[in-house]
Amino acid sequence: MSTATLTRCAWCSDDPLYIAYHDDEWGVPVTDDRKLFEMLILEGAQAGLAWITILRKREGYRRAFADFDPAQIARFDESDVVRLMADEGIVRNRLKIDSAIRNARVFLKMQEEHGSFADWLWRQVDYTPQCNRLHRLADTPATSPLSDQISKSLKKAGMNFVGSTIIYAFLQATGVVNDHLTDCYRYTLCPPGRVSLPHV
Repeated sequence: MSTATLTRCAWCSDDPLYIAYHDDEWGVPVTDDRKLFEMLILEGAQAGLAWITILRKREGYRRAFADFDPAQIARFDESDVVRLMADEGIVRNRLKIDSAIRNARVFLKMQEEHGSFADWLWRQVDYTPQCNRLHRLADTPATSPLSDQISKSLKKAGMNFVGSTIIYAFLQATGVVNDHLTDCYRYTLCPPGRVSLPHV
């Protein structure tokens, strides 16, 4: 069957970049720390903007932010901030740039404390994605008790730009929550089975 004939979530436009993101990434459980950190940065950058804007700047972010290596980003200093503020390939918002650097440092501390950020994150759901049964786009929540809890924990750890709405989008993107609509062809391809981490 041609992918052009498949039913997708109502938020997915006909932009090829959006389709590829929806089909290949959104809702797929992520257990790699660097990928999780990438999505934290991108979801924070998206605040107040359309997600397609961030997708179009994603390669710019990879180049500007050391391919989302938190150890490198944690060492960024004021000269890096000046460089980033002049980079048209990313969202040039000082608060969001400062947040990415701050969050990288907190991310590293959480890795040290918990073994990996992935282990900490997936432990919040007993290593099993939450699979919702949403029939309409309007049924999709902006937050949940889970995103409230994780947001609170990340803020307490020292992160910012991790409000509950941002974190809910992060959980959807990384497959901790499966919010594909029930008529979307990806819904049954993101089953709620237990996620395996190498050390769990």
